[in-house]
Amino acid sequence: MEDIRLLGRILGDVIREQEGKEAFELIERIRKLSVAYRLKRDADAGKTLSRLLKNLSSDQAVSVIRAFSYFSHLANIAEDRHHVRRREHHERQGHLQEGSLAMTFERLAEKDVRAEEIAKTLDHAYISPVLTAHPTEVQRKSILDAERAIAELIHLRDELHTQRELDDNQAMLRSRVTQLWQTRMLRYTKLTVANEIENALSYYHATFLRQIPRLYRELEHALPGFDIAPFFRMGNWIGGDRDGNPNVTADTLTLALSAQSETALRFYLTEVHELGAELSISAMLVQITPQMQALAERSPDTSDHRKDEPYRRALIGMYSRLAATLQELTGTEALRHAVAPSTPYAAVDEFLADLRVIESSLVSHHGTALANTRLRPLIRAVQVFGFHLATVDLRQSSDKHEAVIAELLAHAKVEPRYAELTEDDKIALLLRLLNDARGLRVRGATYSELAESELAIFETAARMRRRFGPASIKHYIISHTETVSDLLEVLLLQKEAGLVRGTLDDGATADLIVVPLFETIGDLRNAAPIMRSFYALPGVLDLVKRSGAEQDIMLGYSDSNKDGGFFTSNWELYRAEIALVELFGGLREAHGITLRLFHGRGGTVGRGGGPSYQAVLAQPPGTVNGQIRLTEQGEVIASKYANPEIGLRNLETLVAATLEATLLHPTKSAPKSFLDAAQELSNASMSAYRQLVYETPGFTDYFFAATPIREIAELNIGSRPASRKATRAIEDLRAIPWGFSWGQCRVALPGWFGFGSAVEAYLGATPRERKERLALLQRMHKQWPFFRTLLSNMDMVLAKSDLAVAARYVELVEDKRLGKKIFAAIQTEWQRTHDAVSLITGEKRRLASNPALARSIEHRFPYLDPLNHLQVELMRRYRQLKEGGQTNERVQRGLHISINGVAAGLRNTG
Repeated sequence: MEDIRLLGRILGDVIREQEGKEAFELIERIRKLSVAYRLKRDADAGKTLSRLLKNLSSDQAVSVIRAFSYFSHLANIAEDRHHVRRREHHERQGHLQEGSLAMTFERLAEKDVRAEEIAKTLDHAYISPVLTAHPTEVQRKSILDAERAIAELIHLRDELHTQRELDDNQAMLRSRVTQLWQTRMLRYTKLTVANEIENALSYYHATFLRQIPRLYRELEHALPGFDIAPFFRMGNWIGGDRDGNPNVTADTLTLALSAQSETALRFYLTEVHELGAELSISAMLVQITPQMQALAERSPDTSDHRKDEPYRRALIGMYSRLAATLQELTGTEALRHAVAPSTPYAAVDEFLADLRVIESSLVSHHGTALANTRLRPLIRAVQVFGFHLATVDLRQSSDKHEAVIAELLAHAKVEPRYAELTEDDKIALLLRLLNDARGLRVRGATYSELAESELAIFETAARMRRRFGPASIKHYIISHTETVSDLLEVLLLQKEAGLVRGTLDDGATADLIVVPLFETIGDLRNAAPIMRSFYALPGVLDLVKRSGAEQDIMLGYSDSNKDGGFFTSNWELYRAEIALVELFGGLREAHGITLRLFHGRGGTVGRGGGPSYQAVLAQPPGTVNGQIRLTEQGEVIASKYANPEIGLRNLETLVAATLEATLLHPTKSAPKSFLDAAQELSNASMSAYRQLVYETPGFTDYFFAATPIREIAELNIGSRPASRKATRAIEDLRAIPWGFSWGQCRVALPGWFGFGSAVEAYLGATPRERKERLALLQRMHKQWPFFRTLLSNMDMVLAKSDLAVAARYVELVEDKRLGKKIFAAIQTEWQRTHDAVSLITGEKRRLASNPALARSIEHRFPYLDPLNHLQVELMRRYRQLKEGGQTNERVQRGLHISINGVAAGLRNTG
């Protein structure tokens, strides 16, 4: 709280200085009224606040919105620092934190899991957070950079002792807060893919490049004597995810990989330069290995000053090779040169081998302490990041692949109407073509822009893999996978670009893992049958075995939620995982095929969000096995990884949960009574959800009026359109802005709707039936991690929602009768769900089991309320202006800043 008060005071001083006393006093009056209304339950203060906010001029409204938005940003910084400080305190006291590696290793020890078994698990593990760009990232990089500087200054305060030091620090904080206030919060132009790439790379500089080696060091300390395999891998969709984003092309894929490579190589250049400064070891004082001597001799450095300094000479030579590698791979120059760039490294393994030579020489001649500080973290970074930094996934919708294949076949006179074939006929034709060594493209033929663009992606992927290594692009994700032919089409397109070599019946291999993405409820139900049919095709199993024996399958949380509601989405995901594990269990035992599930989780609970640790541990038995990929999306990336210490803990939590899920088997097969109850709840929940969203006349009009979806679509916060098609249909709307809009108006409908009705229907009518069934649900909550985690996440969403605030947005619905009717249905279901959660968990108050989060939310609400009130008022003004064919840049800007502020205040909205 001390940090929040300090930052709030500094922000107030800056506002007074920048905007004047009158503006400051207005903001302060609003703050006090909001606190009185929210925390002291003062109804008169609420009425006064509402009247005051409604009568503000547009200029006053923007000033107030900016103030409360920046306070939310600063509160996040202070809260993050508090979490780090609290964790450090617990560690000093010897108290282990849940989700920490220390706690995990203690639990493993209690269950007699030996270090050898843990190391063996890590040898075969693959853990990968995958950064994605989506239209909910509301932060400009300039704002992120300023906030990182403020976070660092807050961190430094804990180490300052004299008043002068504290005063100097406060002066720096004031300058950074002033910078924030004078920096434009919004973009004037639409965010480009290049901007998104740059934003993502800033997290590597801030966190990943240094914190991931620290994570490995923690594992090495816990498992002394074991060589920890480089199991942790970063993934990235930005620049390769084309699904619904026409701005992603072969050029953006090239840009993404070049920028990533430049980030990794410049980091290595800096570290090698620093190593050269540190390893001033003289051969006149210390011996070196023959290999080290040879490495020094190969260096182009001939300075007399360094004749007796073999490590420096070697590192100068390595720097020159890295500089040449940077030039060759990215076309950019190193910042400094002791000698001219020489021969580039042909592959990252060559650079790693040179670093190993230095490590071996140091360790064998009493220099282990020197190796530990910078060299070994650098070696680990090189193992993890290579010359490519992160694996870029390719993604496109299945209908686009079908259109390209149809065009290729028509031009080649193979099949004029491919799209009209039955599924069996498509499969037969595709298998025949995969067994034909010839390509499909006709020289000199003119193809559509879509076909040229899609084929260029595959060709670029082949070229990028040759340039940056096979780990640079490994996965091809097929959105809307609905049939086996969807998978075969991508194999055939790989073949066109030389990414599939050979024929199915004659030793074919595929460079890219074909990854189906099962998104809707129907798709999830068909996941196992589709994969079973795919692997039953002649030649497919052998192709996968020869290509690395890995099968990734992606599960979509967002679209399944939009399709069937919160409970049904989670339940169908659970069922699909069980079915896939059963199928691939046999394939693993008989053929060594490794299944890796890729969880398409968003920021909000409605999109699969919530604490990663609990989410991994709640997975069905057998689904993890050391293998997991999951998306990190929107502003959740900033929340998790902008602060290096918080970032390290989030990475650590992911590894800890994966080890526990793999070795402790926390989830057992649920009893039939649990599964039957869940199915009943799912049926009723989906029915209630679809009845509201898809079957209530006028619901789409309500949604577009009572949430800021239209204004979000206009924001310059993502390179991707908010909707897949130019319609207002909920079916076509992207799940991300769908969830984002409900979060902004404080309903958070995708995170809970339908559960209350489901429980009410399940409990039955008679007292005896009700008592027995409630007891079963309570047992499920206590004994079944899946159900407990689901209710925990719902508990958080209910706590963050506020229907009194949401009611303000209903005033924007022109059809008052419609607005009243639909909002009444939402209110009734919210109360049902609230009561159901209380009944099952035994907790009358929301977040009773998480008092820290409850306090955080309680203290945030008074600063969110004015933002929501003003957002409604500005939406009203903005829409009226638009209807009259007018615009007001000030009103639009205030509205968009309010969206930023609410997102920052709620934190997990994307």
